[in-house]
Amino acid sequence: MEKVVSGIRPTGNLHLGNYFGAVKSFVKMQNEYDCMFFIADWHSLTTHPKPDDIRQSARTILAEYLGCGIDTTKATIYIQSDVRETLELYLYLNMNTYLGELERITTFKEKARKQPDNVNAGLLTYPTLMAADILQHRANKVPTGKDQEQNMEMARRCARRFNFMYGVDFFPEPESFYPNAEAVKIPGLDGSGKMGKSEGNCIYLRDDDKTITKKVMRAVTDSGPQAMNSEKPEVIRNLFQFLKIVSAPDTYEYFDAKWNDCTLRYGDMKKQIAADLCAIVAPIRERIAEYSANTELLDRIAAEGAEVARQSARVTLNEVREIIGFRSI
Repeated sequence: MEKVVSGIRPTGNLHLGNYFGAVKSFVKMQNEYDCMFFIADWHSLTTHPKPDDIRQSARTILAEYLGCGIDTTKATIYIQSDVRETLELYLYLNMNTYLGELERITTFKEKARKQPDNVNAGLLTYPTLMAADILQHRANKVPTGKDQEQNMEMARRCARRFNFMYGVDFFPEPESFYPNAEAVKIPGLDGSGKMGKSEGNCIYLRDDDKTITKKVMRAVTDSGPQAMNSEKPEVIRNLFQFLKIVSAPDTYEYFDAKWNDCTLRYGDMKKQIAADLCAIVAPIRERIAEYSANTELLDRIAAEGAEVARQSARVTLNEVREIIGFRSI
């Protein structure tokens, strides 16, 4: 079975965009691949979070992913900082990676531009830490967004360079994996094209029914259809996209017909979206709350996942040390 590795950024508070865009795919993948999901708390250090925030964020995101359906009997989920072997491989990869290569990474240049007072070495070497996360498990596939493709190419380059330098065929070149053929982009309720935390237009998986309904009823609309079978403006297409995602096909067809004959009442449509959305979110929210309340269980799941991940990484690192010329430990 092919091995899949994916990092989870420890931002917590998953929203519908996260759920429909990636998490549902992870839940499906665990039935088809040997999956290892990790919470990337070392990566978060580039922004200098407080110690309490690091610990709380890891537990929060762990509870949320478990609540969404990650099954620890099918997939391994662990916290990055619990696997110290990652740092040793990170060191070796950094020794074989050149400054110019790292400086050309678009995400580094963008972050350096946005935060000129905090251009730290961790930000620069983010791609090699990501490569270590992947290569320590000798992963075949990495589910990733298009914005991470340069980092994925760096991971492949690290694998190729190691193999070439030491005359071995040890590391597979990890393949960028886009399992989201059925994944959808969730529009923002403010009429924008994307739901995101920075845009402040999210519905979170922890939101209660009242909060969800209130947010949906405030969604941006216009004055309504002005002509039979007219084209929908972007803000209305976004609302219909929500309807398509969370409601039954015949419900979508009903409101689409109302648009086409100019009898659509946005209030009715929003109430339908809110009701269907609450039905989807409620069981997830309840499971998240159950996991969040049981920190002992969360810590045990993290510890068990870390042991599996460390064993996988140890096997790789022992062979890497032998190949380089160091004593195995």
